[in-house]
Amino acid sequence: MVSLVKDKAELDMRISSAVKKIVILDFFANWCGPCKVCAPKLNVLADQYSEHVMILKVNVDENEDIAEDFNITSMPTFVLMKEGEVLDTIIGANMDKLKKSMDKHI
Repeated sequence: MVSLVKDKAELDMRISSAVKKIVILDFFANWCGPCKVCAPKLNVLADQYSEHVMILKVNVDENEDIAEDFNITSMPTFVLMKEGEVLDTIIGANMDKLKKSMDKHI
């Protein structure tokens, strides 16, 4: 399942509740064309990896503080985390690279 994060408090709560799961932060913007192309593919990955992965979408325009915390400068950017630690960062709409990173860290 892919969930939209409203604010930093919700993000922190969801990350801490994701015990033994990979958390993928999808940093996007509504105006970002490549982000729109990735969205349906991300939903497919969320379904395929539902037992191992939690995907959280972060709108950079509505959550500038979160984007700054993760040094986001391009969209889309995917940040893979486990137990609060960043495992990998993928910049750009490279879904194959994202899937390979998911497979590596599961």
